[in-house]
Amino acid sequence: MVDLVTVEIIRNALEYISEEMGIILRNAAYSANIKERMDHSCAIFDEQGRMLAQAEHIPVHLGAMPVAVKTAIKEFEGDLYEGDMIILNDPYRGGTHLPDLTIISPVFYKRRLVAFSASRAHHSDIGGKVPGSMVGDAIEIFEEGLIIPPVKLFEKGRIRKDILEMILANSRTPKMRMGDIYAQVAASRVGEKRILKLIEKYGESVFREAVDEILNYSERRMRSEIRKLPKGSYSAEDYMDDSGVEDKPVKIKVTIEISEDKMKFDFSGTDKQVRGPVNCPFTVTLSCSYFVLRAITDPTIPANEGTYRPLKVFAPDGTIVNAKPPAAVSGGNVETSQRIVDVLLKALSEAIPDRVPAACQGTMNNVCFGGIDPRTGKPFTFYETIGGGFGGRKGLDGMDGVHSHMTNTMNTPIEEIERRFPIMIVKYSLRENSGGLGKWRGGLGIERVYKALCPVVVSLLGERHKFPPWGLLGGKPGAKGEYLLQRKTGEVIKLKSKCTVHLEEGDLLIIKTPGGGGYGSPREKG
Repeated sequence: MVDLVTVEIIRNALEYISEEMGIILRNAAYSANIKERMDHSCAIFDEQGRMLAQAEHIPVHLGAMPVAVKTAIKEFEGDLYEGDMIILNDPYRGGTHLPDLTIISPVFYKRRLVAFSASRAHHSDIGGKVPGSMVGDAIEIFEEGLIIPPVKLFEKGRIRKDILEMILANSRTPKMRMGDIYAQVAASRVGEKRILKLIEKYGESVFREAVDEILNYSERRMRSEIRKLPKGSYSAEDYMDDSGVEDKPVKIKVTIEISEDKMKFDFSGTDKQVRGPVNCPFTVTLSCSYFVLRAITDPTIPANEGTYRPLKVFAPDGTIVNAKPPAAVSGGNVETSQRIVDVLLKALSEAIPDRVPAACQGTMNNVCFGGIDPRTGKPFTFYETIGGGFGGRKGLDGMDGVHSHMTNTMNTPIEEIERRFPIMIVKYSLRENSGGLGKWRGGLGIERVYKALCPVVVSLLGERHKFPPWGLLGGKPGAKGEYLLQRKTGEVIKLKSKCTVHLEEGDLLIIKTPGGGGYGSPREKG
């Protein structure tokens, strides 16, 4: 039996391999979205597709990646070889939404399959009806871009040029796509090399024994944490502003059952899938559930398959949290995911209010620009998300102007935007008085103002314009989000949270993000 010191060394090595993969991916990437915002994630899996380790990257990516790896294993059973690489983005086969490309590499030791390295990154254009592939009014997934089922991008070490050319031909910015894809390839190669060195050092049998113990260790710790929680059933519901197509709220409901050493999240009562892009594939709902489980127990528990064994997630088929094709899903990954977290935390606030914050901004405020850059005469696409207020927590005010919950990206520097794209940032500041009042106030949102330096198409996907981030235990809600278009003539037009608009040279796009909810009654504020 392998000793526990060796197990811990191997566990930490696997975690850092994931982190190193992320460093390589970021450094080699072409696009601002990956290089600057770090909109990517990396993880390591065993030959069965069990997640062994992940980097501290994007929660909505990481929780879904095990499904992608297991889908690839099933698809290519008996047909995987050294040097192969699989690429996919199909949300109904382990993906999240179409801009997120996943590359999975099998790792062979002495001709035996021993592991997989995997990366997922958000590509700033994968085709579809609008630049940036984030369509606020899409009805079917076919409007959102190129759908890639699990296919081999590399076969026995040789790139499939036909597959690569097909992907590039469907993007408005093929050079950027090629650079970002090769950055993922480089990350996978590094992951493969590091895993092999680890196995060579300790031996295959020790590695396999250590892997089983790593997963069992996380499971034991998670079950121990669940035993400390109040037993019972807790329910909550929350709402999306609208579907992006029909102007009516969309309900998400959950019932959480906490028993001796396990939990169940049951989304029965959630609205049926809708005409619009806010539907979630089940992989996204799983990601949200895994995130909340770690957040309310002990985040120091190593994140791997064992961590999530005590959790069962039930999401009825054909609902917004388990949509079926051909439903559009681009907003489900970025917006509905945030509301799923909100409703889970709202339910858990009945059981453990000391551990749950008031609602955070509840949106990623997705902004996509696209057009022809007058400086080069070539198409450009620019994508980013914008932070907002974090909810107040027991003993702490909410943080100002940050990303929260299912996203974990950085700010895109103004200098980088203005250098790369025909866009000027006129204003970038915290949004005054946007945090909800409370004994501990909610964090402030952000105001970001863009000026178009040429005609552009802008697509917006946001939330919390109608239903503000809720306060907790008497705290007040945070300010609602607001998007405005100011024409160069001075005319100001209020925009929907999900829409596509055309800006002329000199027009301004004004994004005001929500603040976080307050925690505790404002009357108690010392």
